[in-house]
Amino acid sequence: MGDRGRAVGAARRGGLGARAGAVRDRVARATDRVPAPWRFAVTVFLGTKIALTLVGVLALAAFDQLSLAPPTDGWTMRDQQRAVSPHRWVSLWFAWDSFLYDKLAQVPLDRPWQDFGFPLLYPFLGRALAPLLGGHTALALLLVANAAFLLLLYYAHRLGEQLLGVPGSRRFVGYLVLLPTAFLFQAALTESLFLCLTLAAFHYAERRRWLVVGVLGFFLALSRSVGFFVVVPLALVLLRQHDYRLGRHALWGYVRTGCPLLLVPAGWLAFMAFCRWQGGDWFAYQHAQQRGWGVTVQNPLGVLWHGLTKGSLPDALRVAAAVLAMVVVVAGLRRIGLPYVVYGLIMVLVPLSMGPPVYRSLLRYLLAAFPVALVLAGWARSPRAERWLAGGLAVLQGALFVAWLAYWSHFII
Repeated sequence: MGDRGRAVGAARRGGLGARAGAVRDRVARATDRVPAPWRFAVTVFLGTKIALTLVGVLALAAFDQLSLAPPTDGWTMRDQQRAVSPHRWVSLWFAWDSFLYDKLAQVPLDRPWQDFGFPLLYPFLGRALAPLLGGHTALALLLVANAAFLLLLYYAHRLGEQLLGVPGSRRFVGYLVLLPTAFLFQAALTESLFLCLTLAAFHYAERRRWLVVGVLGFFLALSRSVGFFVVVPLALVLLRQHDYRLGRHALWGYVRTGCPLLLVPAGWLAFMAFCRWQGGDWFAYQHAQQRGWGVTVQNPLGVLWHGLTKGSLPDALRVAAAVLAMVVVVAGLRRIGLPYVVYGLIMVLVPLSMGPPVYRSLLRYLLAAFPVALVLAGWARSPRAERWLAGGLAVLQGALFVAWLAYWSHFII
């Protein structure tokens, strides 16, 4: 009986092993059918999501043990986070502007609006999704941001393939998620949506699908005010594809091919029309920015110089980061090309033109300058350089993420 029992057990284990192997084979075949860019994007998305969530929850628990009190205005934000969700792994992704977006997602459209100092694509997407989540607009906004983050990773990989090849594209995605404030891609803010639309627009521009570029550009202009200016580097991609030729025949070709780019400024004009409809003022957005934050258009170089020479130490550090971003982008001109250098400079200089109030959010705005990651991906091709650069960026992002979690978020947003 003993031998028979052992034989039966062995046969049973063999059967279980065979079934487990068959399941693994089916999973492997199903995975192989998923395109490689999507597999890579999902892997990076899940990896960063799990890592940052664990760090966030553990850090907040440690802060509780230390009885670490947030700054005075941090108490207000803490109460707002608790109102969103009692679960910290959810609520930690909401800060300041997140609650303003949530408010915009809830305001009924059948009554006049007073102040809306933000373009409305992001809150309107949250408004559309909220009914599926029981009317919870804040969670809808967080879901929109994270879905955009996943798409951002996919389009970053595809654009990187076109500009740097497959190995370079993976490095590009890696450095994109290692940029100092890249954890904001997972927050209930506009960073992931804006950059997702931007990378998709450049991807399709490189593939000469200009109608798709125009449609994406329309929504890009509705996502953030700086989106209107992306039409300039997109037009440079078109010019580069025709070797920057000029002349009557060349100009006609540009007009015929690139006319969908007119949809980019049309997106911003649509937002201005909404301002006029709701508030009776075409420039209600600009006036709300002036009243709420003291934002006025200024010389960005003068603002930069003021931050370096007359601002506080935190202001000087943030402006120095902006200078470093511009230096990196310009130094990579031969590697990434003129359109991407111009885009990178726009993403730094346009926020600076908003005046000194931008200092507080400058590290957040610099996240849109994805050509920095493109240049780094081209530079760090040796394993040793890649390890040092990736490690340094990870430590820096970790320090800023801890500052975010400790409610010193005004250094970032």
